[in-house]
Amino acid sequence: MTIHAKHSFQIAMTPLHRVTMFVVIVALLFLAAPGANAQSRTTPGPQEVLKAVVGIDTRIPGTARTAGTLGTQREGSGVVISDDGLVLTIGYLILEAIEIDITLTDGRRIPASFVAYDHESGFGLVRAASDLGLKPVRFGASENMGVSTQVLIANRLGPESAQGVFVVDRREFVGAWEYLLDSAIFTSPPNPNFSGAGLFDADGKLIGIGSLFVGNAAFFQRPVAGNMFVPIDELKPILDEMVEQGRRAAAPRPWLGIRTSELRDRLFVDGVSDDSPAARAGVRAGDLIVAVDAAPVGSMAGYFRAVWRDRAAGDTVTIRVLTPEGTLRDIEIESMDRYNWLRLDPSL
Repeated sequence: MTIHAKHSFQIAMTPLHRVTMFVVIVALLFLAAPGANAQSRTTPGPQEVLKAVVGIDTRIPGTARTAGTLGTQREGSGVVISDDGLVLTIGYLILEAIEIDITLTDGRRIPASFVAYDHESGFGLVRAASDLGLKPVRFGASENMGVSTQVLIANRLGPESAQGVFVVDRREFVGAWEYLLDSAIFTSPPNPNFSGAGLFDADGKLIGIGSLFVGNAAFFQRPVAGNMFVPIDELKPILDEMVEQGRRAAAPRPWLGIRTSELRDRLFVDGVSDDSPAARAGVRAGDLIVAVDAAPVGSMAGYFRAVWRDRAAGDTVTIRVLTPEGTLRDIEIESMDRYNWLRLDPSL
């Protein structure tokens, strides 16, 4: 995967201890800020905001499509966003789960049910089976989080583990699993408990959900490690749809099941998902994708956008590949809705 930075990180980050010392400063700024209003009419204080970050623990059957890549025991964090126990997390934690528990900082485990998953953003929603006794947080505006903004990461380990960090870049993020964010939030220094963690602004408002550790959150003489967060603005237009329907209302994008990597403007097939449209059409690992509908592609982002443009799941996509044997092939792939490929438990 190749990602090109659109901004330069302007804060002196070396030596690293100068950045980590700022953790205390950011935490104090946050705790001194006025409490944020929740989606309800209640107004949680700063400590309550941090307590609204809970643990998410899930069990996934070995037969799940994602078991091989994401494991069968997953744990991370989530953030309470409504008075009725709705918790926002990163979707891969709950995907194909047969058991979901919300773990509170006092050690209590509350059963939860699957509510929704959105592949386009990566968000997931679960709902507690009983009262969590926690006040929900309020959403901020992630569009305001520019480079050098001071923010706070909070995860399941509790308020005392909150970490102050910088936003070090806002740029496109491309994932090999047919995933694309136009303006992801990149922070540094990295937090090891990033999965589903909440990213908060100085007013205690939620601006992002943790997704990944990345080695190139920013570029300052050399790549700087950090985390990638999904901006909360991605959720706002689809939240009601996800709660009511379990997913966004718009027609799903076409999914092919091809895992790709980009190197020097060349797009390689690293793998093909079992029983996927690409597998059925004969795409193989080692193929080089050179065109979509006869239009050349040389980047993962360009390839994804070409596949998705003016299409929905079920439409046919024609890709041109150069095989390892040196043969050019045009392959017609009947795309599908990824939800129909996943082995989702209907009882959730």
